[in-house]
Amino acid sequence: MKKFGEKGVYEDEFEDESSKSQIKRELLELRELGKELLKLPIKDLDKLNLSERLYESLMKAQGMVKGALKRQIGTIGGFIVYEDHNAIKLQIDKIKQVHNGQVKEFHQLEQWRDELLAGDKEVMTILRNQFEDFDMQHVRQLVRNANKEEKLEKPPKSSRLLFKYLQQCQAQTD
Repeated sequence: MKKFGEKGVYEDEFEDESSKSQIKRELLELRELGKELLKLPIKDLDKLNLSERLYESLMKAQGMVKGALKRQIGTIGGFIVYEDHNAIKLQIDKIKQVHNGQVKEFHQLEQWRDELLAGDKEVMTILRNQFEDFDMQHVRQLVRNANKEEKLEKPPKSSRLLFKYLQQCQAQTD
């Protein structure tokens, strides 16, 4: 169907183009992706396959605050337009998943330590079954020392050593 006669423009010509509002929403999403990139530690940024100019602009933004940071985020969003932003999102999600798994393991180790210090004997059996080289005598000694330190109001050295020992056992199974 012709909109403006024979010399007019067809309506069908513009159906596949994005509206101005849609383009703005997409650019805001890219800015948000830039903000997520800024929150990542440098070691995780190095894992991502970013262009040199995007990486450099992220490094510049590390020390910026307020207005300068806002302008730099806009620049970063502009650079992301030329990147494969879907691949970057997927890589960020993978990094976050790994981090969340590490946090869960850390909390599990803390819980085991706290239960051992509280005198829960079942945890000792669970840990012996969980870890091949689990030294029950060493753990019992650390628990006794930790309880003694707590009674004497000393720093929790043995409690820390117990946690480190559990971390070592966990690292051997991974």
